[in-house]
Amino acid sequence: MGVLARDLSCLVLVVVCLILSVSELCNCGITSSYLRNDDLSLDMPLDSDVFRVPPGYNAPQQVHITQGDHVGKGVIVSWVTPDEPGSSTVLYWAENSQLKGRADGFVLTYKYFNYTSGYIHHCTINNLEFDTKYYYEVGIGNSARQFWFRTPPKVGPDVPYTFGLIGDLGQTHDSNRTLTHYELNPTKGQTVLFVGDLSYADDYPFHDNNRWDTWGRFTERNAAYQPWIWTAGNHEIDFAPNLGEPIPFKPYTNRYHVPYKASDSTSPFWYSIKRASTYIIVMSSYSAYGKYTPQYKWLENELPKVNRTETPWLIVLMHSPLYNSYVHHYMEGETMRVIYEEWFVEYKVDVVFAGHVHAYERSERVSNIAYNIVNGLCTPISDQSAPVYITIGDGGNLEGLVTEMTEPQPSYSAYREASFGHGILDIKNRTHAYFGWNRNQDGYAVEADSIWLLNRYWSPSERSSVAAQ
Repeated sequence: MGVLARDLSCLVLVVVCLILSVSELCNCGITSSYLRNDDLSLDMPLDSDVFRVPPGYNAPQQVHITQGDHVGKGVIVSWVTPDEPGSSTVLYWAENSQLKGRADGFVLTYKYFNYTSGYIHHCTINNLEFDTKYYYEVGIGNSARQFWFRTPPKVGPDVPYTFGLIGDLGQTHDSNRTLTHYELNPTKGQTVLFVGDLSYADDYPFHDNNRWDTWGRFTERNAAYQPWIWTAGNHEIDFAPNLGEPIPFKPYTNRYHVPYKASDSTSPFWYSIKRASTYIIVMSSYSAYGKYTPQYKWLENELPKVNRTETPWLIVLMHSPLYNSYVHHYMEGETMRVIYEEWFVEYKVDVVFAGHVHAYERSERVSNIAYNIVNGLCTPISDQSAPVYITIGDGGNLEGLVTEMTEPQPSYSAYREASFGHGILDIKNRTHAYFGWNRNQDGYAVEADSIWLLNRYWSPSERSSVAAQ
């Protein structure tokens, strides 16, 4: 009876796989009927508890972590001390261990117009054990603060892992609602893939860099405990020659460090990491990306390095979407699409996540790479080797929602909704992953949109075989 039950279970999984394969081919775009107030979301008051300065003289604040190497055995710990440099050392130890390690970092400061930053510390911890909980401590004396994180499992093809997706966050009441919604989601994200536009400091008079500090304190409650993988957006440019600030990205690059050199990148704006069963490529929509530019040449060399038998899931992060059916920012990503879409199809990228548009949208698997100057083939077509494009620039910032959509809904658009929210990408194994989008006004377990993603690198028979195991 046990053997029969097992065989029936396998049969059910195979049938589910076939149903999912068919469902991914369905072209039945939905414009959500859900309507929410599109008034601008107001900033949280500066005396809100989310902006609280930790007690104690020169106590570390704005603590955040990101991956510190290419495979997940390193962590970059960053924090700010407001009064003096203090110590740039991090003490760390594995759970249930009394043996403490020590890593030494460095400190820097910057000036922006009439603002002078606190002392920004960056420290990389290397050679950690996979799938291990670590505690770490920053600061000294009575002002020292303690946090923890868990390293990812060892890189491998069937390693399950769960990512959160957040973009265009800001520091409004809706920003707080989105972050809380993510934190309380029953499907627990282990790492945030952040698709750009962090603090929106440039939206304040004189690019008020104090708003970088409040944003860092606001996000610390999550970013100090799980890595946030950073993508630069347009609100990170902070280019203001009229204020005597001609160097773009100055606050962002001083505050948010990434392991770009580990993937042979020459710039922190484009880089890659491996994490569990995923290979994540971060691109920059606001750096030069045309043919023969450093970003172009790096990606040209990077994509062939991806070993899909080791990291079967290939994910790309960028800020400006390549496919977008909202009126705002419509076709802004077109030049990047023309250059890179053919590579995304050739290498069977699974998902491209973007922000920029303050709403949510998921595409069908389409491509628009057949056009040449004489054939007139310039309409996206169904292409099962193409990625799913997901726009998730709906974190909740002070600029508000984008509500005006192009009509009729284009065939490439599978689902769109003008709401704030976050996403969860739940990798199951080498062939199956589940993506759900949660609007931040719903219950924590409610998904407004979802899709099973079937890895196109593997054939249907291989996907069915994995599901039956």
